[in-house]
Amino acid sequence: MTYPNFKADIQRYLRHHPDGVTWAELRDSLSLPYLRPCPEWTRRLEQEIGLVRRKGAGRALVWSLE
Repeated sequence: MTYPNFKADIQRYLRHHPDGVTWAELRDSLSLPYLRPCPEWTRRLEQEIGLVRRKGAGRALVWSLE
């Protein structure tokens, strides 16, 4: 999977889930091939699409768009 495909999939999914979702929910729903998100790609998403990660239940971070 290339970064542009990853970015498009994440952005499209988060637009349809404005309350946010966890990485595990994203990974499973989009059948992403990654156990954990790439830190470099995550930083790029924060800059390019306005990704926000906030503390959720337990250790989980909730991903959403600004």
